[in-house]
Amino acid sequence: MICPPLTITFLGTGTSSGVPMIGCDCEVCTSPDKKDKRLRSSILVSSANTSLVVDTGPDFRYQMLREKVRKLDAILFTHPHKDHMAGLDDIRAYNFHHKKPMDIYADSLTEEALRRDFYYAFSDTRYPGIPELNLHTITLEPFWVGDIPVIPILVWHLKMPVLGFRFGNFTYITDANRIDEGEKDKIRGSRVLVLNALRKNKHISHFSLGEAIDMAQELKIPEAWFTHISHQLGTHALVQSELPEGVNLAYDRLKLEIRE
Repeated sequence: MICPPLTITFLGTGTSSGVPMIGCDCEVCTSPDKKDKRLRSSILVSSANTSLVVDTGPDFRYQMLREKVRKLDAILFTHPHKDHMAGLDDIRAYNFHHKKPMDIYADSLTEEALRRDFYYAFSDTRYPGIPELNLHTITLEPFWVGDIPVIPILVWHLKMPVLGFRFGNFTYITDANRIDEGEKDKIRGSRVLVLNALRKNKHISHFSLGEAIDMAQELKIPEAWFTHISHQLGTHALVQSELPEGVNLAYDRLKLEIRE
């Protein structure tokens, strides 16, 4: 699958509560460093012709405004947790401007949650202003969004199946603590890998920082970036200073240029 040059924009790099966390006055939540201000995790993937977003969390509207995203072709969903899909209603603005439904790509588990939580968008009784969605149910088979090739990757969030996605030489995985051997083969050969790294201590359903480092090194990925970060991990500056070569903490509004 030949992929065009891509720009990856990190729209958010925080965990479900975001950073700062409401009501917390810890060192991270009170940090003046912009890199310690983390919206809910999401990325924008753009070629010269196509733009897609992975996940629409509660901060989706603000993320689109902040990055001035005037054209959006599709949404890909990783899994049905609220911090990854709660902002879907705000695609209505793109419906209005583009005069067409938004293409949505999700597995059957996430589709079920979308139909439940945004029932009014799927109702037979329609009224003006509701989201207009063109829902595509995906499996682990590769597919295309415009000129961007997409390879779904099955990972595990404790017992919940979650989809990661590979776009050319770039692989994005969030909300995981296990990857089966066969799915690791889909990741190998990537130039850039994004993994979730929630905190330093072990967690029941997310990679810890050490586990994420080990995974990137096992897969021999030359450039790794970590996302879905909680305030428990530590300040960006301190943690970044402790990471091995080729491993970095992502931060909101970071842009990566991906070439074949």
